[in-house]
Amino acid sequence: MTTYRFFAYLSRLRWIKRWGLKRNVIEENVMEHSWQVATIAHALAVIRNEQFQGQCSPESVATAALYHDVGEIITGDLPSPIKYHSSTITSAYKAIEDEAEQEMLAQLPDWMRKAYTPYLRHQSMDPEVAELVKAADLISAYLKCQSELNANNQEFSRAALDIERKIRKLEHPEADYFMTHFVESYQLTLDELLIQHEKNNGRR
Repeated sequence: MTTYRFFAYLSRLRWIKRWGLKRNVIEENVMEHSWQVATIAHALAVIRNEQFQGQCSPESVATAALYHDVGEIITGDLPSPIKYHSSTITSAYKAIEDEAEQEMLAQLPDWMRKAYTPYLRHQSMDPEVAELVKAADLISAYLKCQSELNANNQEFSRAALDIERKIRKLEHPEADYFMTHFVESYQLTLDELLIQHEKNNGRR
């Protein structure tokens, strides 16, 4: 009987830590990051369709986001300051990333690879899907910075400004909508969330 290792590899994402060059008050792994990016990317697609006359598939966007860092099972998480330090490093990393994505696809049966290729391989991803995943990835990173700053960790102060600037530079109205209407509530405590919930439902 032939066995395949793809999903066993995926389960290892929980052990890959993000933000390795910074002191973290709240540790974040690639598995939980991928889930957050998927939920945000799905929302961005819905916002684009319902508010800005888009016609993309929220399901496809969410799936691509869920797998967007799958190559890091092999490469690990390379911090952005290193990844984009120079064009030479960036080019080399993209080649390694592409090879890692191909290696992950090879862990699936032949008949499954075609269905997974548009989600696992960045080169095969639909451009509209890719841009929404990128926006969601940046928003997730911004939320991480805000959670650290909220915990009085100034290590993330410059990163928060840089990432917010990158989000605004995208000029995606759905990303701006999410930043305006959803981001602030991420920093509420559970008690604050529950109080707001009770107010919205007419309770005291």
